[in-house]
Amino acid sequence: MHGISPPTLHPEPAVPVPAPPIPEPPRPIVNRRRFLLSSTFAAAGLLLYSNEIARHEVQTNFRTFVLRNLHPVFTGYRIVQISDIHLDEYTEDFFLNEIITRVNALAPDMVLITGDFCSRAPLPFSFGLAAARRCAALLTRIACKNRFGILGNHDAVVGPQKIRAFLEDNGTPILVNQYLPIERQGQRFWLAGLDDTLSGHPNIELTLPPAALLAEAPIILMSHEPDYVDTIYTHDRGRGVDLVLSGHTHGGQIRLPFSGPLLLPPAGKLYPEGHYLLGDLQLYVNRGLGTVGVPLRLNCPPEITVATLRPA
Repeated sequence: MHGISPPTLHPEPAVPVPAPPIPEPPRPIVNRRRFLLSSTFAAAGLLLYSNEIARHEVQTNFRTFVLRNLHPVFTGYRIVQISDIHLDEYTEDFFLNEIITRVNALAPDMVLITGDFCSRAPLPFSFGLAAARRCAALLTRIACKNRFGILGNHDAVVGPQKIRAFLEDNGTPILVNQYLPIERQGQRFWLAGLDDTLSGHPNIELTLPPAALLAEAPIILMSHEPDYVDTIYTHDRGRGVDLVLSGHTHGGQIRLPFSGPLLLPPAGKLYPEGHYLLGDLQLYVNRGLGTVGVPLRLNCPPEITVATLRPA
């Protein structure tokens, strides 16, 4: 009897067992309260810096202006321009005194103040007038007696006649649609000042010398609002103006990285700050000393301008 062979067994192929998943590292839990607190502290720190530090970090800018028909006796003539003091809205007496000390150290031939000695808000006009009176008294500390000014839009609203009287009684003549000669060794250039172009009554016809006088000597014109330079330039005699000095814009006060100025006022949107050319007419816009609206500056320091004249 033949034996029966046992059946051949074919094992089933092994099914691979998947490796256990590697646990992911625990994700950090974002503490929302901590994030909000750190953001709040950062914003508070930026506000504090913009108010207490940046607002008082004065920059002195030195510029040379070449003027047609300027006689060589005026070579190197230095004009210091300050603007937009806004005493008492946010500008403190100690800050203006510091500015005056710096101006005196520059030993200029002339000091020009291009408007807004006080502010029209947020307090009543009586407070603005009191601030303008005190500002006029503080400006007597300027050692250079050859100083002049114009009114700004805040001055023109608060009380132009009274503010002009305060300043002139304290040795700072205010030019309102006027011009006068600045003389040295028998030679001269013209200095002119417009009334405020927003809230006053500017008159170019009265402000500029006759055409014959314009042709013989250069003219430097103070206009609080810089955008009015377009009107000056298109006037028949306006192209005879060599240099316009303005303020009003505060440079925008706040300038964020990769963006322009945030707070430009009416009549100050085309030329925010610095040096511009319109043909032969030059415009310089000073960033001012004070602030309005909010007591903040960022990437836009207050400015003292030193303008040195050279003949063409």
